[in-house]
Amino acid sequence: MSKKFIPVLIILVLGGLFMTYGVMGNGDKRDNDPNAKYQMILRNVGIVLEQGHYNPQKIDDKFSQEVMKRYLTNLDPDKYIFLEKDIASFKKIENRIDDEIHGAPIESFYTVSSTYKQRIDEIDSIYKLVLSKDFDFSMNEMLETDGDKRKYPINAEQRYDYSRKRLKYLVLSRFVDMQQERDGAKKDSAYKADSTLKREAVAVVSRQMNRYFQTLKTHNTQDEMFSTFVNSITSTMDPHTTYFAPIDKRTFDESLSGTFFGIGAQLKDDNGKVKIVSLITGMPAWKSGQIEPEDQIIKIAEGEALPVDITGYALPDAVKLIRGEKQGSEVRLTLKKADGTIKVVTLKRDKISLEDTYAKSAIINGTHKIGYVFLPEFYADFNDPNARRSSTDVAIEIQKLKDAHVDGIVIDLRGNPGGSLQDVVDMVGLFVKDGPVVQVKGRDEKASVLDTKNKGVLYDGPLAVMVDELSASASEIFAAAIQDYKRGIIVGSSSTYGKGTVQRSISLDPQAENSMFRRATEGLGDIKLTFRKYYRIDGTTTQLNGVVPDIIIPDRLENVKFREKDNPTALSADLIPKAQYSKWNSGYSFSSIIGDMTSKINSNPNFIGIKSTVDLLEKYRDKEVPLNIAKYKEMQAGIKTVSKKLETYMTISKKLDVTTLSVDLNEMGNDSSKIAKQKDFLKVIGQDIYVDETVKVLNDMIGQAVLVKRENLPL
Repeated sequence: MSKKFIPVLIILVLGGLFMTYGVMGNGDKRDNDPNAKYQMILRNVGIVLEQGHYNPQKIDDKFSQEVMKRYLTNLDPDKYIFLEKDIASFKKIENRIDDEIHGAPIESFYTVSSTYKQRIDEIDSIYKLVLSKDFDFSMNEMLETDGDKRKYPINAEQRYDYSRKRLKYLVLSRFVDMQQERDGAKKDSAYKADSTLKREAVAVVSRQMNRYFQTLKTHNTQDEMFSTFVNSITSTMDPHTTYFAPIDKRTFDESLSGTFFGIGAQLKDDNGKVKIVSLITGMPAWKSGQIEPEDQIIKIAEGEALPVDITGYALPDAVKLIRGEKQGSEVRLTLKKADGTIKVVTLKRDKISLEDTYAKSAIINGTHKIGYVFLPEFYADFNDPNARRSSTDVAIEIQKLKDAHVDGIVIDLRGNPGGSLQDVVDMVGLFVKDGPVVQVKGRDEKASVLDTKNKGVLYDGPLAVMVDELSASASEIFAAAIQDYKRGIIVGSSSTYGKGTVQRSISLDPQAENSMFRRATEGLGDIKLTFRKYYRIDGTTTQLNGVVPDIIIPDRLENVKFREKDNPTALSADLIPKAQYSKWNSGYSFSSIIGDMTSKINSNPNFIGIKSTVDLLEKYRDKEVPLNIAKYKEMQAGIKTVSKKLETYMTISKKLDVTTLSVDLNEMGNDSSKIAKQKDFLKVIGQDIYVDETVKVLNDMIGQAVLVKRENLPL
């Protein structure tokens, strides 16, 4: 344990003992009085933030105001639940939160949450009245769907009008979907008139609303709302400092065990929207090539059955629809892409296995023989020294590629969210001689340098690293080190995610292991706390900046604002002294290769098309939506046309020749499941336009390396 946290834990323990005795001396009051527990949580959260956070903000009135604003946004992101007078009334208590964190009686949480519950009950009665009336889709009305651009309704009448437009939009979109399904059906199918479809659309939305408000009431218990309140405090400090209530941590731990059939995607609840967080390599979602992190799931269908609109679904309920009991069963997802386009993806469920998250490799045949390694995350099991580690697995894959006599290697870190710091340090050591990899600095500490400490380089040939805007943390450390040493060329979108901070979990029950206090202190939860920052060996940081690739290739997520720099509470970027290191002597000109490939990419019709269509899609994203059916259909047709163009531009003209290493073929034997997964893995690589471009970069590097060797041959 870091010495830095010893005083933090001592303060927690002493303060916790004082409150524990107070609780125990009153008949274990906390078990029956949630307020006592909430007070202890707030107090301990304050101690951890003030004493342990890397760059703590002062917890004062200004901080309180920001917390209040964030809590209200978390409860009502679309600004249709609270009234303007509610927000005004909260001004009286918005300066109390810092005092409550420091021990004052809790008032702000109870005031806001009780008002919230009252307003939910009111809106619950509104939708039934609105849906009982006919909608006129010929009227020229607009709906602002971006809560940041809206104001809270002044009164109940204004709130009713917004609710009416919101419900009208839901019915309109469902009605148009039904029309398209009817018009695209076989001629012998039973024909339904528009009036019938409209009634069915209203019925569907009515069921959605029933479910939505039932979910709000079921899942917004006082404990869950308090958890949201505490997370409003922690996230005001920085985006990655998070509070986990005991039930959240227990659910997470339980999700890591057991066997089930699914699509291999991790989901999250993003202000009531079910979104993709990450994909498991080799699993159905990944191998479809059509699903990406930040995609929103709006409908789920079992096989050929009618899709279920999951508006109002709690995350666990959505997960139940996606999972199945039978391998190979079909599930259809209707997705709203991050760029605003709508796509239906059909998947066949598969058994989810940890093995599918491990490093994989293949060979790409062409002008030269290229080795390809895909690493989905920097995994390591710190509780089991004998478990597989990402750095060890990558070393094995590199050795297999060397044995196959490849001419160059691609390391694909796209979508890799990071993971084990030690493994990224060890992995850099596979390509760079003994030297620094990353600098780590805590609050009021001098930077420490993490070194490869390796005895020799495993691979010294041409190297390219692929990244994108979802490559974060450890992925950025690896790419930055390779770039700083000029060991290889980094290829990807305009910048990586930009997360240069380090977190660790701290229990708010520091003395819970002591059986004397176990009953009184369990149940407070944990904080994942930002307590250090990463710095590159050149003294700069990946925080906010990310890693800017040597060769930038346009992609479809470029305009979507979800990087670290887009979060207002993200820690700032700064500089520290650079570490001592020597750049790699590759023998070929990086600048000429980068310049030549950049010119080719900038003149490539596909990449020109991707950039132009992505810019065009921007005008449809987060804009007002027409509630006039003709204009709505026109807008949808425009999005569909641009989306089709984008798919065309992202289609590779000539598939890559990708093959499995012979040693892997022997290991698979006659295992049909492994063979099928590997076939899908090769297919995805073979049709990836970005892999194709990276192979061209390596071909140039290999060509220059060959020329250098020839020029240095003795006469």
